[in-house]
This record gives sequence, structure tokens and C-alpha cells, in this order.
Amino acid sequence: MSSVIGNQPASRRREVFASRGGSSKMHFYDLEVWKNANLLCIETYELTEGFPKRESYGIIDQMRRASSSVGANIAEGFGRFHYKEKIKFYYTARGSACEVQNFLFLSQELGYLSKDEARKIFIKYENLNKQINSFILSVQKKMTDDK
Repeated sequence: MSSVIGNQPASRRREVFASRGGSSKMHFYDLEVWKNANLLCIETYELTEGFPKRESYGIIDQMRRASSSVGANIAEGFGRFHYKEKIKFYYTARGSACEVQNFLFLSQELGYLSKDEARKIFIKYENLNKQINSFILSVQKKMTDDK
């Protein structure tokens, strides 16, 4: 499976996020959890390229929306001011990752993915959820430390 979408390698696209122009302020795209969600979203888009065209408005659309929702909710949560609000978005990100996992099972059962293909990306989403959980715990700890 290639790592090119839009005729530009993923490594080149990530360079956009590498330079912050000397700013010391942290951004959502500095978060490892967001970077991993973004890379996994790209991988999901690439994976669904091989699905039947008749699924364009079905499982392909659902998987892509759910996978892009993971990073989007991490970014939105990062932009919120109150800890409880942040955590709410991080939980939503975790739920979206589980939604992708659901569609991976379905894709395998429909014969769009082999068991190995489905398992590999399923495990990546499982690991991402563990990372999101750790991130939530760190925000909760910060919330209690700041009281």
C-alpha cells in the first residue's frame, strides 16, 4: 500500500507541520496523538481506495468520516479552554476510532479486506485508542493538579 495521496508523499506533507516559525506556543499538530491519528486517517483513506465503487456513499464514506473525526476531535478539544470540555472531545475521538474498527469488521465480512489487512489496521486503531486514553488521563491529572 502506497503512502501517497494527491501525488505527494506523506513525509513531504508532514513537513508543513514541522516548522512553527519560531513560536514557542504549542499547537494541536504538535501532539503525538494527533500526528498518529492523522497518519492513520491517511492510511484508512488509502485502504478504502480498493473498495468497490458502489460503496462510495456507504462504507467508504463512513470509514473516512470516522477516521478523520478522530484527529478533528483531538484538534477541537485542544482548542477548548476548560479541561472538562477538552476531555469530552477526546472521548469523542476515542469513540470515532472504535467506529472505524466496527467498519473494519464489516469490511472483512463483506470481503473487501482480508483478515490480515483488517487485523493490521484494527490493531493500529487499538493502539491509538490506548494513546488517546493516556492523553485523557494526563489532561485529567492536569485538571486536578491545577485546582
